[in-house]
Amino acid sequence: MIIINTLEIPGREVTEVLGLVKGSTIRAKHIGKDIMAGLRHIVGGELSEYTQMLNEARDAALEMMSKEAQKLGADAVINVRFSTSAVMQGAAEILAYGTAVKLKDK
Repeated sequence: MIIINTLEIPGREVTEVLGLVKGSTIRAKHIGKDIMAGLRHIVGGELSEYTQMLNEARDAALEMMSKEAQKLGADAVINVRFSTSAVMQGAAEILAYGTAVKLKDK
């Protein structure tokens, strides 16, 4: 499955648009890691606990989006975007969405 954030795939022709596909997850860190991130926030530096949480969430959202596209019989998902929103302190939703398409055979 090709997943790309552009409107076109170089060298490939879109033959059919199957529609919007999406994947979403809400993640929160363990209270112990939340405390460590809070302390790091005071002294400065990267909040690696949250970086890890968001990376895991993006991967999960992409996987869910890809599975939805596969169910539609898509060859690719184009124009992929991410959206993030805070659900509560220490928890965030990541939404991945794009357009599922069929491609002309090579």
